[in-house]
Amino acid sequence: MNQFGVHFRLSIWGESHGKQIGVTLDGVPHGIPLSEEDFTADLERRRSGAAGTTARREADLPKIVSGVYEGFTTGAPLTIEFENTDIRSEDYSNLTTHYRPSHADKIARRKFGGFNDPRGGGHFSGRITVALVAAGVVAKKMFRERVSFTTRLTEVGGCTDPARFEEVITAARNDRDSVGGIVECCVEGLPGALGEPFFDSAESMIAHALFSVPAVKGVEFGSGFAAARMRGSEYNDRIVDVAGLTVTNHDGGINGGIITGNPLVVRAVIKPTPSIAREQLTYDLATDSMQPLVIRGRHDACIALRAAVVVEAAVAIALADLLCRCRS
Repeated sequence: MNQFGVHFRLSIWGESHGKQIGVTLDGVPHGIPLSEEDFTADLERRRSGAAGTTARREADLPKIVSGVYEGFTTGAPLTIEFENTDIRSEDYSNLTTHYRPSHADKIARRKFGGFNDPRGGGHFSGRITVALVAAGVVAKKMFRERVSFTTRLTEVGGCTDPARFEEVITAARNDRDSVGGIVECCVEGLPGALGEPFFDSAESMIAHALFSVPAVKGVEFGSGFAAARMRGSEYNDRIVDVAGLTVTNHDGGINGGIITGNPLVVRAVIKPTPSIAREQLTYDLATDSMQPLVIRGRHDACIALRAAVVVEAAVAIALADLLCRCRS
């Protein structure tokens, strides 16, 4: 199912080269001020145009078609649509049987019996993340307290120096290749006690949302995998006061599955863009053998560049659902 959430639930639809992309949000409280202009800043963060991003330029003008009246949410399902205009479906005509490595082309054909839309990856495409960004804008508005999101790219192609990111990406593009990256999201000012023990823990819900983002292949909280190389005396977050403030934040602001009030820190690993210009040897159903494939079309040399706002949106969506649970 293309749905996420319990009390704050979203449904997404559309294909990369279909008529439109959209999202319907149910459980949005009434009385939240919302206009189409409110989406501009986050949509601009996702937009292509910078060095290393795709040449595909969609206007991404949001159209609110339900759930808002006279500038405020009504409490009814909120629907936002985006029109696809800059499409070149002919770029994918050679991929019906010749499957791209590390794409969902082959498995989508198997799962849906060949009835899936293969153009640009169809519903599996990163293009669909425009709907997640829109949902994230609404989710962040639901936190009326002093909650702030700070999201940044911390690593590109193994390089941790932001001053060299463009150099690394350019080198990959010149080599007809791509690179991945790591995005870190820090959320401050969250109300404590969000989350549940075990299955609906804050980590579980946030990780669920993050792994729904195409290209995310790893998630960690706080010190994450580095914790395996630490001793307890080094790792333990010693409590300072009655509010629960700690000297360190190795747990990343979550303990026992519940938000502690310390900054929430989560990172997502974004894999290298699988569509690269370099010729690759991969399976072709038409010949039942591995054949050389050159992928046409317009693709990012580093999709992590535009993924920061998508990661932030996924985190906000999960937190909004947890917030609604506390208020229900």
